[in-house]
Amino acid sequence: MLTFAASRLEHSTSKSHTMKFGTKAIHAGVHPDPTTGAIMTPIYQTSTYVQRSPGDHKGFEYSRTHNPTRSQLQDALAALDGGKHGLAFASGMAAIDCIVKLLQPGDEVISTNDLYGGSYRLFTKVYATYGIRFHFVPMHDMAAVEAAVTERTKLIWVETPTNPLLNVIDIAAASAVAKKAGALLVVDNTFATPYLQTPLELGADMVMYSLTKYMGGHSDTVMGAVVVNDDELHERLSFFQNACGGTPGPQDCFLVLRGLKTLHVRMQRHCENGRAIAEYLKAHPKVEKVYWPGFQDHPNHAVAAKQMRDFGGMISFVLKGDRKEDAIAVLEKFQLFSLAESLGGVESLSGHPATMTHASIPAEERRKAGLSDSLIRLSVGIEDAEDLIEDLKQAIG
Repeated sequence: MLTFAASRLEHSTSKSHTMKFGTKAIHAGVHPDPTTGAIMTPIYQTSTYVQRSPGDHKGFEYSRTHNPTRSQLQDALAALDGGKHGLAFASGMAAIDCIVKLLQPGDEVISTNDLYGGSYRLFTKVYATYGIRFHFVPMHDMAAVEAAVTERTKLIWVETPTNPLLNVIDIAAASAVAKKAGALLVVDNTFATPYLQTPLELGADMVMYSLTKYMGGHSDTVMGAVVVNDDELHERLSFFQNACGGTPGPQDCFLVLRGLKTLHVRMQRHCENGRAIAEYLKAHPKVEKVYWPGFQDHPNHAVAAKQMRDFGGMISFVLKGDRKEDAIAVLEKFQLFSLAESLGGVESLSGHPATMTHASIPAEERRKAGLSDSLIRLSVGIEDAEDLIEDLKQAIG
């Protein structure tokens, strides 16, 4: 009988490179359990593994270091992104934390100025205190990125589309800047998922996810991931993953593995509904502005059309008058767009970034990046689009 590790290797290397995305989401990187034939990866709820003799084991010693359920998830994640190595973490923040540990005091990072508040908080409140310097620039203009490069620049951090203004950043152009600077390029691909864009193919060194969102897709687990191609980079990240211990449990890995199997069909519906909602909002007499990269007049729409396969289900908008109290009133009236943190689940969610996901960013910095205090962010789910439009109609009036 094949060992678990050998069976996994044989399966993933023989098939995944020839699969289309929908097939890959279901099959690549995973295989029937070698012991029982179970088609779904079992939850290996164990902390340790019996060894025949000291150092003589079956590829698993301790579950912080390796766990069969997590190994399957990591292989599946790598396959979906066209990468060589996947690493899973207990949260998206743990994944980001692991990446920043690659840096040394005195190193500099260039980051988009419109990014998730948790990332900003980790950068400025934790790692800046250890002598790492962060520059936040508007990355829709690569000239601004190049101007921020110094001899100490070691990392360029990209979100695209950004959270919550849906700005689009040219990954290939960012890769060219990073390579010229001798820096690593990281792309937070949480909003797009590998269904919509594959940053490694566009020149990124690392792609990072909050698996909590679209990849898990069912609002029932918190996890993160990093996917890379470079063996040495993988070895360094794996060391931090194990040494620092921000690893997920097998139950959570199982849930994300299950979520990945429907990623393609869910994302297709998210995109279809997103387009319908964006078009409705743009035509609404009480809406001042809609942020959605699928519009022809969206800044960098041409870049989005080039590097993305569709435009996703994340939308932000501002009401006419730009009054915070009007936005709050709409949020309180929603019935299907549940007011909650997070995004990317099958159910539609609404949020107020200024007081929720981005509250950790100082108000002055938020406004400088264009994030209004009256901005509403929608995560459009996979319900019937007509019902969602009716909910918008009654909430906005």
